[in-house]
Amino acid sequence: MQIAQKNFYKKFLGRIGEKKAVEYLKKQGYKILEKNFKTHVGEIDIIGLEKDVVCFIEVKTRSGDEYGQPSEAVNRKKQEKYFKVAEGYLLSKGLTEKECRFDVVEIEREKINLIKDAFWR
Repeated sequence: MQIAQKNFYKKFLGRIGEKKAVEYLKKQGYKILEKNFKTHVGEIDIIGLEKDVVCFIEVKTRSGDEYGQPSEAVNRKKQEKYFKVAEGYLLSKGLTEKECRFDVVEIEREKINLIKDAFWR
């Protein structure tokens, strides 16, 4: 597969995964506040509210298992970026006193796995 095709496929697969994740999270009782929240530092796929906890959710979608578990792609460097983007979100919305956490939704084929408190600072 050529590089341009591969990049298109990855983005397409990622967007499909994010839509599935939103549907799944709503069924789990999350209220979706934002999708694809971007700052100059980076992006968080989904920001939701579960009960009274602000949840910053990274969605990782895979079509197979040749690259390991989807959540393994959320390394320490990416986590640091998420912390900064989350901090910007909380500041911009006046939510700095709210409890928050970082979740990961793994999607592999049709299987969805929600990992609450997947990482922390």
